Amino acid sequence: MIETNPQQLIGLTAHAADGDKLGTVGQVFLDDQTGQAEFITVHTGLFGTKESFVPISSATLENDRLVVPFTKDQVKAAPSVDLDAGHLDQAEEDRLYAHYGMGSGLERTAGTAGTGTAGTAPAGHDTSGPNTDDAMTRSEEHLEVGTTTQEAGRARLRKYVTTETETRTVPVAKERAVVETEPVTGGNVDQALDGPAISEEEHEVVLHEERAVVDKTAEPVERVRLGTETVVGEETVTEDVRKEHIEVEGDVDDRRI
Repeated sequence: MIETNPQQLIGLTAHAADGDKLGTVGQVFLDDQTGQAEFITVHTGLFGTKESFVPISSATLENDRLVVPFTKDQVKAAPSVDLDAGHLDQAEEDRLYAHYGMGSGLERTAGTAGTGTAGTAPAGHDTSGPNTDDAMTRSEEHLEVGTTTQEAGRARLRKYVTTETETRTVPVAKERAVVETEPVTGGNVDQALDGPAISEEEHEVVLHEERAVVDKTAEPVERVRLGTETVVGEETVTEDVRKEHIEVEGDVDDRRI
């Protein structure tokens, strides 16, 4: 038995056991009791104008290929069934199974009342796919909000040098020449008459002065380090959540269990 949604079989390409292409799957017929896919129709004939019924209890699904254990001639020669009814009764099932050498429908599935097209299974069974149970589960999404840590930016310390002009005033000393004149007296007459009476002579004195001298020294002023602190704020998160709703059609009493 193929484990897939019967609706997904529609449109696939059916192939015979020997690899011959049979045609495109047109309809899927479900067992009334189990809701499982039991027959498909395949478009055969010129331009695909004919639909032939094929049992798929032993079929296999290979990617987009549906392989049935029958020959192309068997499929083309299958008994004609009125497709307008949308349902196979027990007699029609028996004819089809007998044609494919599979016995009658009663021999295969005791108590089977017939087969309907996909989506027409009776109440209490799934109509959207393989039958599971007699109830459906309603679910809804809820937000679960947490936090995650990620890099938001970087901060760094960078030391650089600037130049400023600083002015200081310092006192400086400077020598200058001073002419001193003294009269010749008895106390200095001997020095005054030492040498020729009339002569040419030069005297020289060396002058000195102070100049400002600048020297620079570097000394530590302060220590600077980079750290972090945590500031707690609030952030509002908005997100869509999905909720399933179940509605009832028809004359049904609403009961809470």
